[in-house]
Order: sequence, then structure tokens, then C-alpha cells
Amino acid sequence: MLCAGLIGYRALRLAGDAPLLGLCGFGAAAHIAIQVARYRGQQVYVFTKPGDIAGRAFARELGAVWVSCSDTLPPEPLNAALIFAPAGELVPATLRSTAKGDTVVCAGIHMTDIPSFPYNILWEERVVRSAANLTRRDWGEFLAIAAKIPVRTTISPFALNDANEAQRQLRDAKIKGAAVLVP
Repeated sequence: MLCAGLIGYRALRLAGDAPLLGLCGFGAAAHIAIQVARYRGQQVYVFTKPGDIAGRAFARELGAVWVSCSDTLPPEPLNAALIFAPAGELVPATLRSTAKGDTVVCAGIHMTDIPSFPYNILWEERVVRSAANLTRRDWGEFLAIAAKIPVRTTISPFALNDANEAQRQLRDAKIKGAAVLVP
């Protein structure tokens, strides 16, 4: 809960109090972030990779108001979006989903290169930023709110020697929530 929860919370803070919030990639961090966002009264729109039926069902179960593939535009422009998936090609697609002056936060530890995109999807003061450094304030606020909600995590445990299998299942969208390696 701490690593995924904290980066999810940090990304939420950087996005501000967006009434309509998008989450791209629905894994460890996003399944915690949606709980905090719903608690804050935000409507959450979730984008998963094409074919991730289980991930979409899980997002609905946690309160998403709309769920679809990452190559689909939402029914209305979002006020902010958090990208947890390590796919740089989601940045231009997500910018297209946001309203004027709103923010896209790239919140993964790693992301593939962001492809070139037309200026008109950034124009009108949209912001692209990253979430990388956690602060003591993030820790304190997140732990307090997580206890209040209370945040519930969903994990799939794997033996340490099954790390490659865990990675394969993550890549193939077969994990509900977070994959956890145990000794």
C-alpha cells in the first residue's frame, strides 16, 4: 500500500481537485488512487489497455463512473488525468481527453518515449507533468486519509522465484490490483 498508495496520492495532489478525473492504467497505484478520489468526491473515468475486461470490471467495482479502452475518448472532457501505465503513447491520447487548462500527470517510475504530437492538443494551457518525489507531507496526508476511508488493497502474491511470471501477468493485464513478491 505504501509505494503504490503514495505515488497515487502524490499524483492526485499534483492534479488538484479535478471534478472529472481520468486514470490510465488500472493496477497497483490506480486501484488505491480511485478510492481516495471517490472519497474526495471526484468522478473517476478509467482507461485500460484494449482487452482488459477484468481490469474494467474491477474499476467499476471500485466506483468508476465510466470505463473504456485507452484508445477511446471519454464522453466529456476531463479536468485531469493520471497515467500509471508505462506507455508514452498514452500522453497524447490523454491530452486529447482533457479540457482547456487542465493537467496530465505521468506517475510511473518508467515510461516509454512520448511520441511527437500536434501542438493543438497541448495548446490552451494544458499541462503535462511528472510525479516522482514523495514528501513527508504526502506520507502524513495519505496515511491519515487511507485510515479514514479506509483504503483496501487487492494483491496477487508471487514467490520471489516467480518474479518473471508476475511480470508476464502484469504485462498481459492478468493481475487484479497489485502483484506482490514474497520471499
